Amino acid sequence: MSEPSSENDLVQAFAQQNGGYYTGVFSRIRSHAGFTWSFNPAAAILGPIWAAARAMPVLFWLAFFLETLAVAQLATGLAGNLGGEQRVRAQRLDKQVAERRIEAQKAKDAGEASADSMMRSADGLQRAADNARKQAEAAELRGPMLVGSGLATLLIGKLLIGILANPMLQRRFTRWRSDRRLRSGFHYPTAALAALFCILAYGLTARRVAAQSPPDWLIAAPVNRDWQANVAGMLDRALEALSKSGDAVFTAITGLINAVLDGVAYGLTTTPWPVSMAVIVILAWQLAGVRVAIFTTAALIYLAVLGFWEKSLETVALLGTSAVLCLLIGIPLGIWCGRRPNAYTAIRPVLDFMQTMPAFVYLIPVIALFGIGKPPGVIATLIFGTPPVVRLTALGIQGVPAAVREAAEAYGATRWFLLTRIDLPLAMPSIMAGINQTILMCLSMVVIASLIGAKGLGEDVLNALQYAAVGQGLLAGLAILLCAMIIDRIVQGRRE
Repeated sequence: MSEPSSENDLVQAFAQQNGGYYTGVFSRIRSHAGFTWSFNPAAAILGPIWAAARAMPVLFWLAFFLETLAVAQLATGLAGNLGGEQRVRAQRLDKQVAERRIEAQKAKDAGEASADSMMRSADGLQRAADNARKQAEAAELRGPMLVGSGLATLLIGKLLIGILANPMLQRRFTRWRSDRRLRSGFHYPTAALAALFCILAYGLTARRVAAQSPPDWLIAAPVNRDWQANVAGMLDRALEALSKSGDAVFTAITGLINAVLDGVAYGLTTTPWPVSMAVIVILAWQLAGVRVAIFTTAALIYLAVLGFWEKSLETVALLGTSAVLCLLIGIPLGIWCGRRPNAYTAIRPVLDFMQTMPAFVYLIPVIALFGIGKPPGVIATLIFGTPPVVRLTALGIQGVPAAVREAAEAYGATRWFLLTRIDLPLAMPSIMAGINQTILMCLSMVVIASLIGAKGLGEDVLNALQYAAVGQGLLAGLAILLCAMIIDRIVQGRRE
């Protein structure tokens, strides 16, 4: 049964070129629920150029990658200097062998005792030269294999692009029907730009892998060491100036964190261990249920029996203080971002920076400003652990149905009532997920913070890494994991 003429007209308007071909292909694809076999010769031949002209970036990059790989293999197999380095090395070694043999012969004629050792050295160099020649011959034999591999890659790429082109274009046609702002037809200027880009990319790739001595600008990126040194010096001076001008503030922050950590650690370590263990188990039972209480009991027994009890309490003090600070800052900030989209847009790059920057990098400015010890570890953990709870709290607040808030406002609800009785309860699953992620992020910083004197169980893991004590490191790592799981289960409480 033929498609309605209106549908055919839409396909014609979308395809513009070869409309009759795409009318039949799209009709056949829509009439089957699963994958429908079809092959687009134009897409297979033109590859990334066709994909760019049809505004299909995924197909463009797939075709470009496969063709670039094929060009590199073909250029290396046909014109690459395979085995060139090994042959140059063999020639250099042959020259050294000849010189060494002459020196050995002169020493032998002079009756020197070093003649035999010099001859053995020459024999060793000769074996190295022979080995280099064998490696060069083996590398030259890879030429036909690379050519065959390049042809196979090119053929597979053409077949794959030809098979994927029609289904992907049909899905784009479906989106175009509902959004006419999408580009349709075969865009010739884009095809020309894509062709120019591919020619330059393939040519430079072939030159890089095939030339015996490619230009330096093609091998290494341009580097200006003076600029690097100047920028690094500017950063050093800026941090030094900030450290001097804000010394009183940084000292006060360090003292406050130290006071909190010392108070928590003192309360945990001075309490008799049976009392501390009983309090933790009872809290787990009251807040999270019997199963979590049983798990907590088993975990605490593991920490006590294997000698991790004291350091576990130090780790809990560090982890708990960091997590609480993250939540005190992150949840209010997430609520504000959830209700102020513009503010969230401005803060999001900062959160991205905080979350994607490698953890070790945080330690550099933290040490410069706060020194070493536990407070810098808490600050580094605070930077690393705050973004998840901010993001997920904002996501939960944004997900509160507007109709529910409007109904509450219609009955005269205040802003505080909306926040405490509407927004937070409905956003609580997302907020609790953010709390879980923050605790895990803080856990991941425990070992890293031990590098700057934070101590605790992270110190045991660090010592195990330094001395290759595999068993001790695994035991300490499991102890850290159990501490985090206990805190997370108690904080999460009963899921219902």
